[in-house]
Amino acid sequence: MQGLYKVEFQTVHGSGRGVLYAHAGKLFGGNSAFAFTGSYDENGDEISIEVARQRHNDEPSDRPLCGCDSITLALTGRQRGDRIDLEGSAQQAPGVVFRSTMTPISDEGSAPPTADRPNGITNGLYSINIRMLDGVDGGNTGVMVLHDGLIRGGDAYFGYIGSYISANGRWKGEIINLEHTPAKGERPVFGGYEVGIGFSGSYDDAGADGEATALVGKRSIRFKAMLKLLVPA
Repeated sequence: MQGLYKVEFQTVHGSGRGVLYAHAGKLFGGNSAFAFTGSYDENGDEISIEVARQRHNDEPSDRPLCGCDSITLALTGRQRGDRIDLEGSAQQAPGVVFRSTMTPISDEGSAPPTADRPNGITNGLYSINIRMLDGVDGGNTGVMVLHDGLIRGGDAYFGYIGSYISANGRWKGEIINLEHTPAKGERPVFGGYEVGIGFSGSYDDAGADGEATALVGKRSIRFKAMLKLLVPA
């Protein structure tokens, strides 16, 4: 089960979508408004997960399922082909059935993580806030998992795969931004493209920042990213 997944939730009240990164029994992920943290267990062909959802971005248009920002889901299911189908419930929403599908996002083309360095950036789940530079309209929010030189993350439309090096308050790396669900105009700058991004910046115990250059088709676009540590790992 280890790797990065697009995850979709459905209930009678609506649906939601984001990404989840599974590694060594733990789950980290989210989307533009919410962060997901939890754990998973594989017992034969049955998979059990428990995942908590908390809001990290106060965007009014991102409304929670069942009208509750903070919920903890208990789900069980099985792998069917290349996807995992799950079903379960949340204590905060009695009587509501949650169904979820996890579909793997390929990490092909991502550079391997580098060796640990002294005083590196904290492993964990971060929120990321992107603002375009040079007069370009647009921006985005999402989540990013940093773990021993590995980058995995995304939002409701994109997945991030990449690697970084960090030491003594400075970091740099490379990311591939993949569209796992057609953005349909919701994210006009990166929508429809596989985007290569190089970045560098600084970090401390609370988070990080960086300036980046993205190659979008034949355009080179600069942006600034701010990361906030949500959950250390």
